[in-house]
Order: sequence, then structure tokens, then C-alpha cells
Amino acid sequence: MWAAIKARLRRSEEASPTPSDNSREPPKSQARGSSTSPAPAAPGPSSTAGDETIFTEGFLGRRLKEGTIDDVLDDLEIVLMESDVAVPVIERLRRDLRRDLAGKKLRFGVDAEDAIRTCLERSCRAILARPPLDLAKAVREHTPKPYVILFVGVNGTGKTTTVAKLAGWLRKQGLSSVIAAGDTFRAGAIEQLLVHGERIGVRVVRQQEGSDPAAVAYDAVEHARAKGIDVVLVDTAGRQHTNENLIEEAKKIRRVVSPSLTLFVGDALSGNDVIEQAKLFDEAVSLDGLVLTKLDADAKGGAALSATFVTKKPILFVGTGQGYADLVAFDPDWMVRRLFAEGTAG
Repeated sequence: MWAAIKARLRRSEEASPTPSDNSREPPKSQARGSSTSPAPAAPGPSSTAGDETIFTEGFLGRRLKEGTIDDVLDDLEIVLMESDVAVPVIERLRRDLRRDLAGKKLRFGVDAEDAIRTCLERSCRAILARPPLDLAKAVREHTPKPYVILFVGVNGTGKTTTVAKLAGWLRKQGLSSVIAAGDTFRAGAIEQLLVHGERIGVRVVRQQEGSDPAAVAYDAVEHARAKGIDVVLVDTAGRQHTNENLIEEAKKIRRVVSPSLTLFVGDALSGNDVIEQAKLFDEAVSLDGLVLTKLDADAKGGAALSATFVTKKPILFVGTGQGYADLVAFDPDWMVRRLFAEGTAG
């Protein structure tokens, strides 16, 4: 995302350069002693420094003009829209950037690009850094067993595979689990889970295709309770958020098993669609958190920013590949580094 923003800013600067309000800025080599280009894998100045490194109250310095800020905000809005960032998030970032830049003087050696990057990173980190859930700790402290996790989402998001990945993740934490094959509508869904279960060594509780998903979930919970299993992972049919019958089925499963955690699984590549899906599922079954799949293939990054901002729910896990180990706990700093990495124009 940052590469696209930077490219547009530089085009704007070439078209209408803005002179300094004060004396000519010295070359950066004199002001800093080294190149200011950030390393590709690391975030920009905001990761370790505050406003004191980019702004000054002294006489010397360069003040950004109001017209320049307006141009920057207009360019920013276009790039963010192209990066699948939702309108409410764009408005928040515009507001933050205007607040942070208006009336401020840039220190010598800090150009507008550095300042904009610093302010944007700070805003994005604030959006992403919602109170996290230590899932392993929550499971261990939960009584009585089992801790029930309900997964919901639309077709094709990788929900069933995510269930299997989380079972593998729990096993690495020293926690036992059982999977409820609640997707009884899709042909081959039960078989898919059986294959996953065999590969990762986790039992799958199932019934015949077309049976009541709530009954399957109930059986899995009873099995876990009898065997002292820590977690029940309830897979459900991938349902379109506009399908009222399937939404009602998800509500029924929730009533029957009273999940400790309800997670929405969304495809990061689906752009703004994932936001509308998450909002409607939240209204229907009251989400506790989000899991974003295919984040390794998402060069834009707008889905992560938008989904957590609009739903006000934390992102708990992200899918970063096809393997069972490719489900990792979400780290806001990692996401900010991805958003502001050099070399991608997404």
C-alpha cells in the first residue's frame, strides 16, 4: 500500500513542488549523515520514534502549506480506495493525517514523505491494535471443559481448512481438540475434514450428509466433555450472508452449544466484500473475533484495516499459506510492516 501512496506523492511533487517557508533545507546527507530510505522489512521512523524526530517548534524548519496537505489527502484517498480500504477507514486516516500535519514544522532532514509515512503508520497501528485474546490462556482457564469455538463465514474463504489449522495450532500449545463436522450441506465437506483430522491426529465427530448441524455440534461437545478434551472446533456450512435459512441455522447452532468464542473467517482477497460479510454475521451471531485467510497473497492490505475498524473486533489469526503451520496469531506491527513495505505498489 505504501509504495502506491509514495508513487502518487512523488508524481504530485514533480507536478507542483512546494518551496520551504524558511531557508533552504540542507542536503539530507548533511542533516542525517546517511540514506533515509527504510529497510524493506522494517517500518519507517514511527516504529521507534515519536513526533520529536520529525517536527520542531524552533525557528528553523519547513511548514507544510494547507494546500499541500489538501493535495496529499486527495491523493491518499484515491490510493486507499484502490487498496480496498473502506470509506470509514479512509475518513479516519484523512482526519488523523490533517490533525498531525496541520500547523506543524518539519525538522531539517525530514521531508514530507517521511512525515506522512510516520503519521499514517501511527494511525494504522492504532486501528489494528485492538485488545488481543490469548486463546491458549483462555482455553486453559475455562471451566468446565470444553471451550467451544464456532466458525462462520461465506463459501470459499478457507474456513474448513482454517478449522484444521487451528486444531494443529492448539496441539502445539499442548491442548487437545475435537472437530465437529457441521457442514452437512456441501458434498465432500465431511470427507475433507476426515482427511484433515487423520493428518493432524484429531478426531472428527460427524453424522450423515444432510443431518442437523446443531446435532453434530452437540454430539461433539458431549464427546469432549466425556473425554476431558479441551476444545471443540465447530465447522459450519459456508453460507452467503444473504441466505436467511443458513443464517438461522448458524443461530441455532449457537443456541445449542453456547460457544465460548465465535470467529468469522474471511478471505483477505475479497476486498470490501469481507467487511459487509463480517458486519452481517456480527449482527446475526455476535462475533468475538476475525480470522483472515490468504493474507500472504494480499498485496493491498485494505481488508485487514477495514474489517477490524468497521466491526470493532480483533483479528486473532491470519492465514499465510497452504500448510497446517501457516496459521499465525495476528501481530499488528507485522501487518503495519506489510502495509508500508517498499517495493510493492499494491
